[in-house]
Amino acid sequence: MDLRSALEAYLPWNEQEQRDCREILRRLKSGEALFTRENPAAHLTASAWVVSPDRKQVLLAYHNLYHSWAWLGGHADGDRDLLFAAMREVREESGLTEVRPVSDNIYSLEILSVDGHEKQGVYVSSHLHLNVTYLLEASPKAVIHCKSDENSRIGWFSPEDAVAASSEPWFRERIYKKLNEKLVNFLPAE
Repeated sequence: MDLRSALEAYLPWNEQEQRDCREILRRLKSGEALFTRENPAAHLTASAWVVSPDRKQVLLAYHNLYHSWAWLGGHADGDRDLLFAAMREVREESGLTEVRPVSDNIYSLEILSVDGHEKQGVYVSSHLHLNVTYLLEASPKAVIHCKSDENSRIGWFSPEDAVAASSEPWFRERIYKKLNEKLVNFLPAE
């Protein structure tokens, strides 16, 4: 299913997702270039809430740019399959070789503001990440490692500790708590 169809079929969890879904759809329908970073105002990103098979752990990376523990993910960089992009980013940022979707459907939506910053010696202006999140699963026993140009640590946390580990209040309260609340719909069969 293409992204526009997936967004049109998506059932928002709350008002934030409802409004963000509407805005992402509006931008897609406008023909705005969103799948690459060439659009300096806004572009698509794909994130992953990576959980253990028993849903008792969440994988986070300590992102050097934001000085915070955070979910894994990144830019679409031309890829129109955002689930694939999310899985690619998880593999790159964590070293995991075995990661699988709990569902092929969108797990969450967010429009995220990114402050201006320097990346690899080049200034990047403030912009929006039109973010699509997927729920992925991996084994906490698998080998993981940092991607030193992006993160300095990587580790598994309980869902509650994952929220508390973030130093970004808005992410803690509005994103990570929501992602954990949604897990109730994806508990493993007993």
